[in-house]
Amino acid sequence: MTRKYFGTDGMRGTANCWPITPEVALRLAVAAGAQFRRGDHRHRVVIGKDTRLSGYMLEPALTAGFISMGMDVMLLGPLPTPAVAMLTGSLRADLGVMISASHNPYQDNGIKLFGPDGYKLNDETEAAIERMMDDGLDDGAPAAPAEPHALGRAKRLEDAPGRYIEFVKATFPKSLRLDGLKIVVDCAHGAAYRVAPVVFHELGAEVIPIAVQPDGANINRDCGATAPDAMCERVVAHGADLGLALDGDADRLIVCDEHGSIVDGDQLMALIARSWAEAGRLRGPVVATVMSNLGLERFLADRGVGLRRTKVGDRYVVEAMREGGSNLGGEQSGHIVLGDYGTTGDGLVAALQVLAVMVAGGLPMSALGRQFEPVPQRLHNVRFERGSRPLDDAAVKQAIEAGADRLGEAGRLVIRPSGTEPVIRVMAEADDRALIDAVIGDVAAAIERVGASA
Repeated sequence: MTRKYFGTDGMRGTANCWPITPEVALRLAVAAGAQFRRGDHRHRVVIGKDTRLSGYMLEPALTAGFISMGMDVMLLGPLPTPAVAMLTGSLRADLGVMISASHNPYQDNGIKLFGPDGYKLNDETEAAIERMMDDGLDDGAPAAPAEPHALGRAKRLEDAPGRYIEFVKATFPKSLRLDGLKIVVDCAHGAAYRVAPVVFHELGAEVIPIAVQPDGANINRDCGATAPDAMCERVVAHGADLGLALDGDADRLIVCDEHGSIVDGDQLMALIARSWAEAGRLRGPVVATVMSNLGLERFLADRGVGLRRTKVGDRYVVEAMREGGSNLGGEQSGHIVLGDYGTTGDGLVAALQVLAVMVAGGLPMSALGRQFEPVPQRLHNVRFERGSRPLDDAAVKQAIEAGADRLGEAGRLVIRPSGTEPVIRVMAEADDRALIDAVIGDVAAAIERVGASA
């Protein structure tokens, strides 16, 4: 399905450049308003954002569009993506909107949409909104604007942070506390800078917050889940028990133990899966993407738990979880989706599940963070000239097939074109590192021969 505006996780791009412009945001709001304006009730939209400067540009444009369609707008201010999803359902809203580019630098921004059930929109609904944006607005139908007396209103939900804090705390077992734990919390100068430290402090921990001074341009800069070195260094320097790093919109989590060693999303999924399986709480297979390590799959299989793989993107993980009745899924990058508590990845809720295992067992994070030995894995990006289609070439197809055969059932080869740049990502994993290098080299060389640039 070719899409013009939406990618794997809503709209995203450079702020104030197409499509992340006020004009497109306004048009998106009108089209989405028309798509979700159903029935005679007073319609409502909730809008949250992270701390990027461009949020001040996109928020009023979206608000104007929804108001023009007769929809009331509840403005949440800076708040994590999972908070927007939660409040969409809690407030009985018809639509939820998050203005964020997640882990990207501040120059980028994006718009994510949630339906009335708090789940991200599926491809078909996004395609319908796109068609309306291009073809269905100018003639006034079906996106007829509201009459003057029926225009929407906008107001700020002042207690939105408090509502989310209480929701998150309620996911932690009531019999446990975090007393005696010293935790470094890296908020990436992002959407969780106000709420994350409060959650852990109110549960009893000594909190050392870092990256909590957003200025509109420092989100994710040398901090957060995509740059956790600062967190690791602070953990060691302060003698903390562990570190928690969130990304710009706080829907992903990376952990480090008391020695500053990283614990990625695959290890976190393994830890939670093991705990939940032993408690009889785990339902269905664990859902992960094609990028999750083969070691996770083997770890789960040894415990009688299946693993279902999806395309990259937490939205696809959630869709597969819903189809299969699973309550645990995620990505190696730290998106952990806990279906018992939410509809999307939530870094704070995932952190509390990890801490629950730690506290209940009285074990240090270093004893829990290495649930399995990762299978050697290598990712290589091959850049190609725009306009060429190397994956359609017969020689490239043959090289990919030959590589997969060489790896056999004991390894994996994943070929994934980027959705935002002319790059093909070639990932291979197997117990034999030399074999990995050889397979990736052969596939990359075939791609380069038919259109890759340096």
